[in-house]
Amino acid sequence: MSIEKINAAREQIASTSAYRTLTDFFDEGSFTELDAFVKSGSGFAEVTAGFGTVEGLPVYAFAQNSDICGGALSAAQGKKLKKLYSLALKTGAPVFGFYSSVGGRLTEGTDLLAGCGEVLRLASKASGAVPQVSVVLGDCLGTNALGAVSADFVIMSEKAQLSLDVTGKNADPKYNFEHGNVAELAEDTAQAIDKARELVLYLPSNNLVPAAESEPEEPDGIGGKCIVSKLVDGGTKLRLFEGFGDNARVRLARLGGQVVGIVRTTGGKLDCKSARKAAKFVRFCDAFSIPVITFADCEGFECLSSASKLTAAYAEATTVKISVVVGKAIGSAYIALAGTGANADVVYALPGAVISPVNTEAAAFIMSPDSMNVPVPEQKAAADRFAEENLSAFNAAQNGYVDGVFAEEELRDALLSALDMLAGKRVPTVAKKHSTI
Repeated sequence: MSIEKINAAREQIASTSAYRTLTDFFDEGSFTELDAFVKSGSGFAEVTAGFGTVEGLPVYAFAQNSDICGGALSAAQGKKLKKLYSLALKTGAPVFGFYSSVGGRLTEGTDLLAGCGEVLRLASKASGAVPQVSVVLGDCLGTNALGAVSADFVIMSEKAQLSLDVTGKNADPKYNFEHGNVAELAEDTAQAIDKARELVLYLPSNNLVPAAESEPEEPDGIGGKCIVSKLVDGGTKLRLFEGFGDNARVRLARLGGQVVGIVRTTGGKLDCKSARKAAKFVRFCDAFSIPVITFADCEGFECLSSASKLTAAYAEATTVKISVVVGKAIGSAYIALAGTGANADVVYALPGAVISPVNTEAAAFIMSPDSMNVPVPEQKAAADRFAEENLSAFNAAQNGYVDGVFAEEELRDALLSALDMLAGKRVPTVAKKHSTI
């Protein structure tokens, strides 16, 4: 083929929406396409794939091409994605997928099913080895949706659809955000790409190297903000899964320039969704050796099955784990988030924290019944006095269950010192395939 025809084919491919999506995602001039001229039927394959850098970090990415047969899944698309995943596993770099497809080329029959199955197999193989992020920009239904939600995080445009049901049932962004399928929502394609670029900065390339560090920055330190904002580097807190689970917040952030995972419970009992969200996030951080800092204020669990999953996630995690009791840590919540069940490396607490096997009123009745021999309206105040005197963080520290009690303004330095001390943590594990909890 003449160079003129090759250049004409390049121009045709470069004019598609998928190609533009990837060039917007990657650093300018860094995108290198893979299998650019692969055919699907009489035209080019319905996906553009390649590699490049984002803020200087190596990344593999693909974008389904809605300009070519609506981005329909095909055997050719499967072959291109198979090569992309294989290279990502060989070289240890994240995979970002941009989804927009009308469905599949059903005329290909079992060839289509085999291709889809092979891509899903490789994505599962890559899980925990390299980070995976899906960015849903258009229709993503049926098997396509199964591939998208298999990633560690999903970013979704408010103009897109995501559902296993090919009719589009429960496919709107709000539904997926509130059911934990989507980590972040974006107003449109441009904002979704910006969010994907931002996420790259918090991810390690693979499970053998740490995430890239940056210059430490002072916290925002703005009055009225939550304790996390007062401690982490200013402007580095990345909120995830905000629409799913109200009693726990999960974040990626930087502390002293180092990427950390933040879990903060917000008081009361942890509901089922919140526990599931926290468990999934802890497992992700553990897979890529991202330190987990837990800010515990929790009086127990509402859901037994989710409680067991969260407890197992913390107990199994071998990454650095630091727990800070900022409010109440009662019974099973203390065990799971900050005690022996969590197997925390270091446990700190604020001066006003309370640690108890049962709620403070029950503890007062059991441990000091005379102090509760007051009129019913006065029992809560009596229980609070008992807790302050007998269930404080200082009492727990005296018994060896808390490593340090710090004022809020001292906590950042304490956390930085702990991270530095634990940087070389190594923990042998029992030989097994995986847990079953």
